[in-house]
Amino acid sequence: MSTGLVLAQEPLAQPELTTDVLVVLGVVLLALVLFVTERLPIDVTALLLIVVLVVLEPWTGIDPATGISGFANEATITVLAMLILSGGISRTGLVQELGRRMAAFAGGNIRKQLVAIVAATSPTSGFLNNTPIVALLVPVVTDVANRGNTSPSKLLIPLSYASQVGGMLTLIGTSTNILASDISARLGEEYAELHRFSMFEFTQLGIVVVLVGGLYLVFVSHYLLPERVPPRADYLEEYEVGDYIADVAIVPGSPLVGATVGDASDSLGPEIDVVQVVHHRDRSVAPRRETHLEEGDVLVVRTDRDAIRTLEDAAGVEPVGRPESDAELSPESSEGVLTELIVSLDSQLVGERLDPERFREEFGAAVLGLRSHGELVADRIVGKRLDVGDTLLVQAPPDTLDRLSRSDDVIVAREPPRPEYRADKAPIAVAIMIGVVAVAALEIYPILISAIAGVVAMVVTGVLDPNELYDAVEWDIIFLLAGVIPLGIALEQTGAAAYLAFLVVQTAGFLPTLLVLWLFYVATGLITEVISNNASVVLLIPVAAAAAVGIGANPFAFVMAVTFAASTAFLGPIGYQTNLFVYGPGGYRFSDYFRVGAPLQLLLSIVTVLGIAFFWGV
Repeated sequence: MSTGLVLAQEPLAQPELTTDVLVVLGVVLLALVLFVTERLPIDVTALLLIVVLVVLEPWTGIDPATGISGFANEATITVLAMLILSGGISRTGLVQELGRRMAAFAGGNIRKQLVAIVAATSPTSGFLNNTPIVALLVPVVTDVANRGNTSPSKLLIPLSYASQVGGMLTLIGTSTNILASDISARLGEEYAELHRFSMFEFTQLGIVVVLVGGLYLVFVSHYLLPERVPPRADYLEEYEVGDYIADVAIVPGSPLVGATVGDASDSLGPEIDVVQVVHHRDRSVAPRRETHLEEGDVLVVRTDRDAIRTLEDAAGVEPVGRPESDAELSPESSEGVLTELIVSLDSQLVGERLDPERFREEFGAAVLGLRSHGELVADRIVGKRLDVGDTLLVQAPPDTLDRLSRSDDVIVAREPPRPEYRADKAPIAVAIMIGVVAVAALEIYPILISAIAGVVAMVVTGVLDPNELYDAVEWDIIFLLAGVIPLGIALEQTGAAAYLAFLVVQTAGFLPTLLVLWLFYVATGLITEVISNNASVVLLIPVAAAAAVGIGANPFAFVMAVTFAASTAFLGPIGYQTNLFVYGPGGYRFSDYFRVGAPLQLLLSIVTVLGIAFFWGV
């Protein structure tokens, strides 16, 4: 077994810098700029890459058939099937039940709470896509924090990070692993040491990473994370919306008597949103436009600082006070529940400007506050453009929250009062997943076939309805894979990857092999922070393999380093979608991720590289 201290013996021959190489590197640069700036949605960028590569076929070598080959690629179809299987498991409520049971023993002890989070999240993420796992567990963890008088800020980043390290336990833990396996198999035609990954190819190293990362999250992370959200925080206080909510009564003779909520909204102005109507003792939360009003009804409205002053002079209404706390705004939880909604990855809200009245009509929930990119928007929320991870403070009837908890547009940040799960289907869903893993692990059939068979089995047994198949898929990931796969082929076939590898060898080839391996790990981790993890493995695995051969090292070790590093986006909220999901509910700032993530990234970089050297040699 190599010690990793062997210096390069034979220099890598300098590849020719052809026009083809320059064109492909130009396309790579374009992709990086678009991914970093997010001028276009990630799936649109992926489609653009296909068009550019095919249009430049004389230099890229990507003909139309190869350009669209990513849609039929084994990695793409496998990821699609695994996303559906994860959706089937989530419909049974199994993940939430696991989270609740693991948290039941934790009580108010923060270390026990973190142990419960890591123990429930990491192993599960080894077999299910971690994006829905985190989405399902955010409300569970938030409730655990509230019951245990712990700040949610202490627990939510560890939830996201635990899911990321757990994804390295098996081949199907993340879409990145599946894509890396496909690239490794393709490069195996050139490098004998490379091959398609088996189900448990790197599980032994994954266990080490999970144990080390878990210990860090349990014993260190809570010291580094500030209490951005106080324990059991009052939402009105936390979102600072008390000054923007007012009660106005419909006075005798008012033109609003006999009118509707829609008429009131039009009369009071576009900046004023009616979030409740109190009729005698009945309270209508998030009322529809057609709701009729009577004399003496009280309208609870949400507006901005300037518009709230105009209510004193508004015709037909009289200000009668303001709610000072959650309890005053929602005296009975059966009438309206205050909670947070997180804009999800595939939400129709992404890129839309917030229109509270339209939101109320479409989703049945009244918007009271907004956190955008982690920053509190206390005053004027109308017209704010929404993005993934933005968090809306809303009030909605319990039935509406039950419906929203099953929606793909938002993640409800507290457990709905009456969740509807197919709990009776949980044993069937688990049996199907075990079958999928077993068939692939025993190499009876490839993971692609076993995963598709599992999808069919979930529909036949009623775990999933046929129309739910499409809702379970994160289509932006599918389009991203389809777009970056031909880019990877162009890198390999034109010699651009070999040229980049030569530059690496020229600058770092004199270093010990183990250090070069560590540098690839670090470089991948940093690139993953600003572009997709799937894009980073497509760009770096061919370069890493060629560089390894150039310095006389084991290319499989370098492929492993890139694969593991691509799933460690710990330095900021934008590198991994699960980080965005906890951004708003935790009240985090960008620096909070770096504060707790940088030491973890450094620790795991050392552990992983040493582990690779131990298990596979370098």
